[in-house]
Amino acid sequence: MLEVLIALLVLSIGLLGIGKLMMLSARANDSAYMRTQATALAYTILDAMRANRQAAIVQAYDTAMGVFPGAVACTVAAPCNSGQQAQNDLNLWGTSLAAGLPLGQGSVATVTAPDTATGANNVTATVTVQWADKVAEQSFGAPAGNVIAITLETVL
Repeated sequence: MLEVLIALLVLSIGLLGIGKLMMLSARANDSAYMRTQATALAYTILDAMRANRQAAIVQAYDTAMGVFPGAVACTVAAPCNSGQQAQNDLNLWGTSLAAGLPLGQGSVATVTAPDTATGANNVTATVTVQWADKVAEQSFGAPAGNVIAITLETVL
């Protein structure tokens, strides 16, 4: 009888350990999911910039962290020009960031620099997405108010 009780005690301790491991794994998965969402959202604005390259190379997509313009109404009769399309893209991106990530914000910066090999001007776009990762705070002991950010940089 005593041996059975000891075996149950050892088994229950092992099961508690496995349960804690599963909980930590699920929380880490949530953090990884948010990082994946942030990367996808950063690529979204980069794709919009590539599709509207004329506006991107004159810095129409540049915006400070969390500052997004309002939408512009365009119609078939009066279609958007490239600057208005950039404004609409940024507005939609800001809405997507706020909806897809907790306290999600983003910024875009473009820089033009001459290419020494070819003499052409290269436009480099830097996209930063940041959000609050409460799961990391609670699970892994990260400091309160922990803001996670990713930065993507590409030549347009």
